Amino acid sequence: MQEAQPAVLVAKELLAHAMAPVYRVINGILVVSVFMVVGFWLSGNGTNAGAFDLARFLVPDEARHMVWINGFGMLDQYKDSRQTVDTQANGSDIASVLYSKPAPATGLISAKQQTVALLMPSVAQLQVKSISHLADRIPSSKMDPQALDSNLMGSIHNQRAIADFYEKKYSLDRNKIEEYVSNTVLIAKEVNIDPVLLLAVISIESNFNPNTKSHAGAEGLMQVMTAVHRDKYAIFGGTSDAVKPEVNIRVGAYILKYLIATAGSLRNGLKFYVGAANAEDDGGYADKVMAERNRLIGICQDRSNNRLSLNGKNLRS
Repeated sequence: MQEAQPAVLVAKELLAHAMAPVYRVINGILVVSVFMVVGFWLSGNGTNAGAFDLARFLVPDEARHMVWINGFGMLDQYKDSRQTVDTQANGSDIASVLYSKPAPATGLISAKQQTVALLMPSVAQLQVKSISHLADRIPSSKMDPQALDSNLMGSIHNQRAIADFYEKKYSLDRNKIEEYVSNTVLIAKEVNIDPVLLLAVISIESNFNPNTKSHAGAEGLMQVMTAVHRDKYAIFGGTSDAVKPEVNIRVGAYILKYLIATAGSLRNGLKFYVGAANAEDDGGYADKVMAERNRLIGICQDRSNNRLSLNGKNLRS
């Protein structure tokens, strides 16, 4: 028995030595598997693109979107932490989408969470870089009050009414007009400008046709001069996506806000936007945009006032 015990111990040591490479391989496979699962989760894009769409089976798209915005966006927030930011509180209806925006910060993770009700919530899941780091440099005190958000579009009912109006006016595809309206509302919060004004500009500039291109080189829904504003498209990977609604509206909204603040009034800003800064008149452009803006305000106000009273409670008709 005493002679057998050392033999057993030697056998165990030999077995452990022989299995060591196998254990290392198994541990390596486990580590790689963990990294692959995490990678799939962050990379899932909802396009049914094979293994990378595994994320949709692990967690909701909203959770992944929040990781991209709040996690990896912390570095951008830290860079912008010293900039002055004028923010406006949101008083929207029941929120359906979470949207993050940098705010005055003293630390790495300081940020403002805004709730935005959207007619098509899926537009908030698009992984598009924010242009707020530029727009927030323009203080609201420099803006014409008419160009600031009056929160008329904070209501899903009003967004639907505007979508109904433009669907009929331009015979647009319903999904497309809801996408454009939702993108505009979301981006207006990001840039801190009135979404009704942006919708009016889009209507006059392009009739909600993102493929419109002028002889002068203006493109997209907001008819941005791509060649002139090439630098502003750099954060979106260049001008190849200049006509994409989520990109074009962002760049156009920032340019419009900058021009309004620089020109000193909404009308003068519109005159600058259409390229008539040095002309005596803008050919009626500002009047057209203002008329469209007032028409949209009227639609929203009519919808808001169209309520039934029952037992002291307001019900939207």
